[in-house]
Amino acid sequence: MRLALFDLDGTLIDSEAGIVGSIEYALARLGATSPPRDTLRGWIGPPLRATFPLALGDDPVAVERAVDHYRERFSEVGWREHRVYDGVGAIVDALAARGTRLAVVTSKVDLYAEKIVRHLPFGDRFARVYAAAPGSRDSEKAAMIARALADFDVAPDATAMIGDRHFDIAGAKANAVRAIGVAWGFGSVDELRDAGADAIANEPAELPGLLAHRA
Repeated sequence: MRLALFDLDGTLIDSEAGIVGSIEYALARLGATSPPRDTLRGWIGPPLRATFPLALGDDPVAVERAVDHYRERFSEVGWREHRVYDGVGAIVDALAARGTRLAVVTSKVDLYAEKIVRHLPFGDRFARVYAAAPGSRDSEKAAMIARALADFDVAPDATAMIGDRHFDIAGAKANAVRAIGVAWGFGSVDELRDAGADAIANEPAELPGLLAHRA
């Protein structure tokens, strides 16, 4: 693989504290009941406008207010409330050292994605950060992967998308890119398998091997 595209939340970083804390803050500001934390973990990955209706119903005005409240907290403290998964930094460094080009493809909006990546200890290893538009209701993974292929001028069969949710796998499949799931994130192994992942890494140390060949 000449190009490796990494998801952010649930793949490079465990961002549950910042994301879930900001969701709970937003719902509390609206006087809405917050779902259990186990449920909110499943909200990590999809765009906020796709998940807030699960608690607020089909009320576009309330959803937009919730998004505003979420950003109020996330931009202040939530973006810092994450930890890098053990072993991920070493793998990113190793891939860069062997000449693999690296980029981040995330459904997180571009208001925060670039800032978070550049603050990671290994953030400078990523040549580009592809993130969702602020008003997006879609994960945009397929479109962002297509953009990365064009920007890096790399063929799909020399590219891999690495992520923890079915959106990552679907985006890879839409572009004929190798789809590698990771078992340590917010999705389940069953979710990744059902989405059609070509391979699943149980720990970061397995990634270089899975990226070394197509089949």
